Amino acid sequence: MSQPNTPFHLSSVVREHLVPSPTLAINEQVQRMWADGETVYHLGFGESRFPVHPKIQEALRANVHQKSYLAGQGLFELREAAARAYSRRLGLDIAPDQVIIGPGSKSLIFAVQLALDAPLILPTPSWVSYEPQAHLLSKPTHRIPSSPAGGYVLSLDALESVTAQIESENKILLITSPDNPTGKMYDEDFLRRLADFCRQRQIVVISDEIYGLLPHTPNQHISLARFYPEGTIVLSGLSKHLSLGGWRLGVGVVPDSAEGRQLMAALKVVASEIWSTPTGPIQYAAVIAYGGDPDVVAYIDECRRIHMIRTQYLWRELAATGAACTQPQGAFYIFPNFDRWREPLAARGVHTSVDLAHYLLTEYQLATLPGSAFGAPPRDLSLRLASSYLDMETDDKAQAILDAYRANPDPDVFIRDHNPATQEAARRFHAFVGSLA
Repeated sequence: MSQPNTPFHLSSVVREHLVPSPTLAINEQVQRMWADGETVYHLGFGESRFPVHPKIQEALRANVHQKSYLAGQGLFELREAAARAYSRRLGLDIAPDQVIIGPGSKSLIFAVQLALDAPLILPTPSWVSYEPQAHLLSKPTHRIPSSPAGGYVLSLDALESVTAQIESENKILLITSPDNPTGKMYDEDFLRRLADFCRQRQIVVISDEIYGLLPHTPNQHISLARFYPEGTIVLSGLSKHLSLGGWRLGVGVVPDSAEGRQLMAALKVVASEIWSTPTGPIQYAAVIAYGGDPDVVAYIDECRRIHMIRTQYLWRELAATGAACTQPQGAFYIFPNFDRWREPLAARGVHTSVDLAHYLLTEYQLATLPGSAFGAPPRDLSLRLASSYLDMETDDKAQAILDAYRANPDPDVFIRDHNPATQEAARRFHAFVGSLA
């Protein structure tokens, strides 16, 4: 059938990859279902839901009059504060000129991919937007294979095998720690070996550290930049540890070198032609967020502990069902695998992770994301679960969770008395697995 004449012709790259972000899509779907009065346990969207800290709220109110364009690289006072913060976090001497502020770390990841002429190498699994961004830029992508049996661990041997097959001399490796979707973190020994590997092969690393302030005790977040400062670009922001996803403020730190300065010049060009400058009042308020105020620092740790308690509870319950599930070490994600029940699931029409996510939503009202959205092979019956939305579906409920933890931080009491949706989601997973026996 011939198409009618139209002046609108989508570009081939958009036409071929015209699929919205799975994380945003599941959140919109759940919101619609809630609006229709349906019961849904929302484990599909990784949004930290805690209230905005009062001092940051006040800083925003005090700067609402800031209406002028700011520098494309970002407000200098904010870059100064961020440089001090990342100097402490990375164990390096970061200067404000190494810092760029963007409208969310997601935009900065895209800008870095746009600025660097190199194919992208990704662990399997990895966050849903990395590869689509590369596709939009017509940038080749290469997946480092892993398996659910091995806990989806990034292996240097597998990385070596992939890099050996890439003809281009230039390469970008994009890693996340703590990781979305698995919650894993890279320890110091692995990071040292990865730094040596990348240095020998001149691989540029984009280190997405958006969850860097959400490690689970006793783990500590360590940046690859500590061991490979000349080749690592660190990206982060405020969305996860301060529950400010909708504020859209991200931070990038480039190496202190001639190459880093060249990259910064390119990023400033990208910024000037796409977003001009992040929202002014948000930048002024973010100075407080990065300023090291003791109350804000304590609040970040408080929220971290709540995320840890809830995520570890869900992990223990998933592991108790018999699902293969690596213990998360940070953030608020779990990545269970249900391959051991492939035969009874196949009898119910479940053959892929997409099938599994759909089955759980329709039969158990559990909203999850399929592992294939994160680059896992479609037939791996893996799911990405987020603990951050349960029992905090509204701002009032999120405040109530915070108040309950402050009243009694004992993990068992906190879960038992104040997290009914989290407990019910766990019960439904047990019922689901029990039905497969």
